Amino acid sequence: MADGYDSAMTIFSPDGHLWQVQYAQEAVRRGSLVIAIRTQDCIVLGVEKRYMGQLQEEITVHKICPVGDNIAIAFAGLTADARVLINRARVECQSHKLNIDQHPTVSYISRFIAELKKSYTQGSGRRPFGVCCLVSGFDENGTARLFQTEPSGNFYEFSACAIGRNSEAVFEQLEKAGSAPTADEQSAITWTIRLLISVGLLNRDSIDLAVLKFNQPLRLLDTKTLVDHVARVQREIEEEGRTHQRLNI
Repeated sequence: MADGYDSAMTIFSPDGHLWQVQYAQEAVRRGSLVIAIRTQDCIVLGVEKRYMGQLQEEITVHKICPVGDNIAIAFAGLTADARVLINRARVECQSHKLNIDQHPTVSYISRFIAELKKSYTQGSGRRPFGVCCLVSGFDENGTARLFQTEPSGNFYEFSACAIGRNSEAVFEQLEKAGSAPTADEQSAITWTIRLLISVGLLNRDSIDLAVLKFNQPLRLLDTKTLVDHVARVQREIEEEGRTHQRLNI
């Protein structure tokens, strides 16, 4: 129980919590699952697609968005909050390029978003952003980077990461795999689809997949390519199951 300590953003509970931040983190945990895997030459992003009405335009619900040259953001949580952060990040990318004549690094944009989130945790009259962002991209030298920014303003760098619904189970599988799934683009795509299938996302209508490469625009996999990948991975899983069953007989 918050016991009234959530009545204002600037009130700490006796055990040191800011309850409004805790509520924002809960919004992230209830959001769509997002998975990111970094390889030497690309970053693969996979997201869960929630149910859409038959009359709704699909283009309005993408959760993977480019924000600058070689930088993209995927998010879990409140879409409206994410839209504000993504627009601010895009303006900062353009301003940085205009003023310094260099593209911002991935860590710079991650720090910018984290500081913006932090500013919304230390003043009255507003609430924290209920969204967690995975900021992925490439620095000027072609190095792939992947950062996670939390509603509290913390940010961390990962080689692979998962946020949103069922992210704990996915994170455990990523940790067990270690560096195995990060060898190349094909293995990263396969591993991302495997993880999405493992939490019950069984067809291409429930997932989106995108690949980001150095000096190339963000590439969202089209329907046919995604269907082929999902069918191939499902065949591999079924074959592994039959092999395991034969070995146990």
